[in-house]
Amino acid sequence: MRILLADDHALFRDGVASLLAAWGHEIVGAAASGTEAVTLASELLPDLVLMDVRMPSGGIAATREITRRLPGTAIVVLTVSEDEEDLFAAVKAGASGYLLKNVRGEELRALVEAVGRGEAALSPASARRILDEFGRLAGGDLRGPAERLTGRERAVLTHLTRGASNKEIGAALGISENTVKYHLKHILAKLHAESRTEVALWAMREGLVARDPSDS
Repeated sequence: MRILLADDHALFRDGVASLLAAWGHEIVGAAASGTEAVTLASELLPDLVLMDVRMPSGGIAATREITRRLPGTAIVVLTVSEDEEDLFAAVKAGASGYLLKNVRGEELRALVEAVGRGEAALSPASARRILDEFGRLAGGDLRGPAERLTGRERAVLTHLTRGASNKEIGAALGISENTVKYHLKHILAKLHAESRTEVALWAMREGLVARDPSDS
């Protein structure tokens, strides 16, 4: 993948860049602030941005803006912040994942490769905290509209929670990628959600998706 690094600590950027290059990824640029990350992402069109949260001009705002400008670019937050507000804000802003900087190298590699397959990059701890928060917000915005999902939208949601890309969902359901995008747009609107990751986590918590027979 073509990856942009956004972190204001040059030594950390260099270390991560070396790892990613050793794993066969291309480092297309490095940003030291949120504003620079947005500018470079718009110019370089990376497949993935690894984004710090607490840096000049802010990683959350940069995540939101890059997601708006480049919906095809995945963003994974890589930070020291264990603050739940940062975690939830990143997911709301459109991040595909949230990792702490103490992540082991092999875990980082696996999660980066998962993003390349269209999956979310969340450590078990982060996923659990998000699910717990959705549970705490009983009766919140994401619960009521579920019954308005069509059968086709639920089928798309099932494949989404298993980490399938738009192309893979289309192949499985016999529809085009554009039709998949159309259904996803409506799913996000009906559930008042802002990202694939948010929808997938909520759907798993609510039990809206059927269990994969291969798990038996």
